Amino acid sequence: MKKTNATINIPNLITVIRILLVPVFIIFITKNRLSSALIVFTIAGISDGLDGFLARFFNQQTYLGAYLDPIADKILLTSAFVSLAVIKILPGWMAVIVISRDILILLGIAILTVLDIKTPIKPTLVSKCTTAAQLSTIFFILLDPDFTKAYLVRNLIYWLTAILTVTSGLHYIAIGSKILQSITLNNHTNK
Repeated sequence: MKKTNATINIPNLITVIRILLVPVFIIFITKNRLSSALIVFTIAGISDGLDGFLARFFNQQTYLGAYLDPIADKILLTSAFVSLAVIKILPGWMAVIVISRDILILLGIAILTVLDIKTPIKPTLVSKCTTAAQLSTIFFILLDPDFTKAYLVRNLIYWLTAILTVTSGLHYIAIGSKILQSITLNNHTNK
């Protein structure tokens, strides 16, 4: 399927709504209304799958959607990890790892943009697994904050999410390095 330049369509509107749900989500967390936050988080998660499905099914994939969808995911997940760390339900080091990876990815995209290097934005398999682990971590915490008292299960989920997040970050560094190396080699070969 081919991406279009159209910007206003149902999948993109769903993505924008997901972004607009983030402040509501944060308010519920900071007010310790975790059940309400779980409902908003679940709606946002369903909307994430729905917008992608609709875009593919109705051939409404756009360049805007290709950028907007992962941004919406990052905003939601970053807000969740930071908010839960601030109210001390989630350890701060988890939020730092998640945010560091996201900053690294954004920095890489910024470097490629400044250097005018066009590269498609596609999540890798390890990135998809990382997102699934991060979503699951937040979901379980919101579903049952006392789950954090189940020491073994909690630590297993935290460490799995942390390891996948770090691995994904390193994977993106490797991809970015290869892109920059190939550009450098091409420039030297063409001289």
